[in-house]
Amino acid sequence: MRKQAMAWSIQLALMGVAATAAAQSPAAPGVQQLDTVQVTGSRIPRAQVEGPAPVTVITAEQIQANGFTSVPDVLRSMTQNGGETQSQQSSSGADFSPGAQQVDLRGLGPNHTLVLVNGRRIADFPMPFQGRSNFTDVSNIPLGMIERIEVLTGSASAIYGSDAIAGVVNFILKKQVDGTTVDVRMGTTSEGGGESFDMSIASGFDSGRFSAVYSLELQSQTPLWAYERAQQDSTLDAPTESARAARRAYLRTDYNDDYLDPGQATCDALAGQNKGSTYYAERPRYGFYCGSDRLIGYGTILSKRRGANGYASLRYGFDNGAEWFADVQLGYHDIALMRDVTQWGLMAADGNEDGYFFNQATDQVEFWQRQFSPEEMGGLDRGMIRSTQKTFSVTTGFKGSLGAAWDYEASLSHSQYQSSIRWPQIIAAKANDLFLGPQLGEDDDGFPIYNADPARLYRPLSRAEYDSIAARTTYTPKSRTDTAALTLTNGELFELPGGKAGFAATAEFGNQSYALNPDPLATQYYYYSWKDSDGHGSRNRWATAAELRLPLHETLNVSVAGRFDQYRYSGNTIGKATWSGGIEWRPIETLLVRGSYGTAFRAPDLHYVYAGPGNDETSANDYYACAVDGADDCSDYEENLIRTREGNRQLDPETSTSWSAGLVWSPAIGLDLSVDWFDIDMRDQVQDMDVSTILRDEAACRLGDADAASPTCVDAVNRVTRTDDGRLYGVHVSPINIARETTRGIDVGVRYRLGTGIGDFILSGNHTWVQRHDFQQFAGDVVEDQFAVNSGFDIPRTKTSASLTWENAAWSATLYGSRLGRLPTYDSYDQSFDWESGDSPWMKATYRYNLSLQYRFDDHSRLSLSVVNLFNKMPPKDATYTPYPYYDVSWFDTVGRTINLQYTHKFGGTAL
Repeated sequence: MRKQAMAWSIQLALMGVAATAAAQSPAAPGVQQLDTVQVTGSRIPRAQVEGPAPVTVITAEQIQANGFTSVPDVLRSMTQNGGETQSQQSSSGADFSPGAQQVDLRGLGPNHTLVLVNGRRIADFPMPFQGRSNFTDVSNIPLGMIERIEVLTGSASAIYGSDAIAGVVNFILKKQVDGTTVDVRMGTTSEGGGESFDMSIASGFDSGRFSAVYSLELQSQTPLWAYERAQQDSTLDAPTESARAARRAYLRTDYNDDYLDPGQATCDALAGQNKGSTYYAERPRYGFYCGSDRLIGYGTILSKRRGANGYASLRYGFDNGAEWFADVQLGYHDIALMRDVTQWGLMAADGNEDGYFFNQATDQVEFWQRQFSPEEMGGLDRGMIRSTQKTFSVTTGFKGSLGAAWDYEASLSHSQYQSSIRWPQIIAAKANDLFLGPQLGEDDDGFPIYNADPARLYRPLSRAEYDSIAARTTYTPKSRTDTAALTLTNGELFELPGGKAGFAATAEFGNQSYALNPDPLATQYYYYSWKDSDGHGSRNRWATAAELRLPLHETLNVSVAGRFDQYRYSGNTIGKATWSGGIEWRPIETLLVRGSYGTAFRAPDLHYVYAGPGNDETSANDYYACAVDGADDCSDYEENLIRTREGNRQLDPETSTSWSAGLVWSPAIGLDLSVDWFDIDMRDQVQDMDVSTILRDEAACRLGDADAASPTCVDAVNRVTRTDDGRLYGVHVSPINIARETTRGIDVGVRYRLGTGIGDFILSGNHTWVQRHDFQQFAGDVVEDQFAVNSGFDIPRTKTSASLTWENAAWSATLYGSRLGRLPTYDSYDQSFDWESGDSPWMKATYRYNLSLQYRFDDHSRLSLSVVNLFNKMPPKDATYTPYPYYDVSWFDTVGRTINLQYTHKFGGTAL
């Protein structure tokens, strides 16, 4: 029981002291009773108290007012979400995790953010992020069922266990519904394409002892194609003249990569291909070929999606006050996206994709390349990657009281994620035979010999011919997590000068597993691609944790927590203790000063541990050959090689420490300000071994500059493969605990509510400034500043968001704006920026605005109109960004202005 001014301060502190806190109308000064609220960051239910670390809360009302239509959109708006993640047109996402999207708090990587639903872990996306680490897919979490999103940044393993290095995102779904609410939303873009439809229904009942809340959401998104946007519909959109050359649909070169001229008549005969855009093209300094400007625009910007989510929360109360509960979630989504048309170039049986061969028909070494047109493929639809995603989660258990002071909760939870992902592929062996005929041996230089009439290259394939070399490679990956948990809490453990101490203890037992289940042929040299890896494994874990909250004085609270987790897999046992502590000091009613410290860890990703052998192509200097020849410049000894990768079952956990300090000040009713400093230091981060380091060690060991019998030499020599004549062929790498990454900066929040004669105005804003973000890949390496020019990193130093809401009777309107700080140009990201050019290595900060308008017809019906990207801003121009689509897809897209109309109606119950 406190005065109103203090109630405002505590309420905003309780909700995370963020500009995203829920709107409240100030009442007359007096006494206010606050309900007990469970807030992410502690297992102890708290009333009129605030944890030492800030928690950002985003409510369902704010999500709608700010114009967000998907969970990834909401999370991208958070200023603390500063990492580079995959968009719907990301080539890495299409190759490894189609349809999935991530959250990356503090830019420390998606696998270092713990994602919860109703405080429970959910199964990872069953395919690894960028083919490496596991992560949680946030794209399938039902937006219409969210009551609020709570975000705690910083190391939080002492409360939540492994994964919470960068922070925790907790999606709280609706558990209380009176009446039946129907929401229907339709959307389109002002530039055309990308239409969407979303409908949800939420209802429930309470029959005394038994109550239930249930909801169903249906989603439909039509694809938005690159050719529907002028900024990326052809190669002519490229920023430089050389990059504007037509795409090489039909290409034939000699060994020196000079183009062999097909002649005007040959290309004229192909003019009907690629929707009539193929022509006789020239690339300066290389020569003539048959190409198309438009061929490059056949990918999707927005994926096609059809999906449904169902959710139910059930409760049954017993006479003794105990309660049985169950939360069930089901999801089914069909997703289709397209990265590019299929293509072919000669690939050898061992996976070598150099593509050169000796052609008896022309008596020279040649290289052939084909990119297949929609007419040959049978339409773009046949080139789409298709993914069917099935999710299921259930948590059930009992909770109640043990005596007067103790409460308990015992639960079992199960979550699984199953997919069927089907990629279009060209079968290398069949395509080689179709275009080149049978191989006739090898020449003295090791080139395969074919007798191939060049006319075969310039003849469009019939549908039957294309089908004879095309196939779909299908993966059926699965992931699962199961947990049994018991939690005991006591809000009145003992008396202290400032009040009663609170205590919570928990014990958990769990099992986690995944299996990629790849197409068996994809793990062989069969398709036109690298040799993929399999991966499957499981692990058991148990944990115990305790948390204590100590009100040492009426103005001073201290909290401490400790936890021990142990993982067991493949004969390995990894245990780790983590700790956290915090302090809250309120010298006056309107001021909170706080600070926290925490340690965290992440058990090795399952795919880092269990990944089977696979490979890709790279290049590196052959330091051994360089030394044998006595050369001064080893860059002349750069060789293409096959990098083979496999998991490592001896990995240690990644660890981190986190500090925060800040204050919350409420100088007047309706006005709240917050400033929080953060510092996270992550060690033993898992990274793949460095190919160049292995080759340097191999050279030193072979030349006698290092002890050949040492573990380093034995390992390095065994990792390098050479041909019989000594030529470098491949290097085998594994993930190891080696890297260190640190970040620190400041979060600022403001919220102000002002009542006037024309309505209430609510201003809220958030700003994050990152002072430093450093990375060191290997011990002894130079520490890399990720904000430096030519750093090779792509993160903003600053992010800002703000909204202004007006409310008056039946009307409300919100203007939302976001600012993304400057990003490196492509040359700077590519580590090739030249200061002498006089250009800037930075793209300027960008701004985007959303506008929403709501009108309540009555207490039970509402119409909403939202305009996302109000001013139809397109990606900023970057004169150095020559790769397609000529802008950074991690941060921008060409969707443009999106208009959404939503109608909400509630049948029965209280007012909306």
